[in-house]
This record gives sequence, C-alpha cells and structure tokens, in this order.
Amino acid sequence: MNFTLFFIILGVAFLLFIIIHIISKNKRPVRRAFLSVLSGAAALAAVDAASIFTGVYIPISLLSLIVSFVGGIPGVTALLALNLFF
Repeated sequence: MNFTLFFIILGVAFLLFIIIHIISKNKRPVRRAFLSVLSGAAALAAVDAASIFTGVYIPISLLSLIVSFVGGIPGVTALLALNLFF
C-alpha cells in the first residue's frame, strides 16, 4: 500500500470533517472531526479483531480504510453488509 496516498486521503477526510463541523457551528470542530475519523478506524479495528471469533472478515485495503474514515461506524456497517451479500 502506498502510505503517501493513505496519509493524503486521511488528511483530506479530516479537513472535510472540520469544514462540516464548522458549517454546523459546533463548538470544537477539530476535536469533533478527529473523533469522527477515529470512530471509523476503531470500528474497523474492532471488526478485524473480532474476526477470529466471528468469522466475519473485512480485508484491510485502501478502499476499506477510506470508507471507514469517511463513513465512520455507518461506513464499516455498510462494508459488513456488502461482505454479507457479495
């Protein structure tokens, strides 16, 4: 995986969340943006850690990382649903 591209995508997602939280007039937009990105990464890590016990596995790729960072917990849930059906 190209780590430069990964960090660029992570930075763009973070800036996008900052802009969204500024527009919605949150008191701490940077903190909220960081928590949004972090929740998606934590959900993907939790699914990966639980795959030993559940047998449900999402391969860690650039696409799954982008979806989890930008989509957060609903993005990881969508990845699980797509994994179930396809």
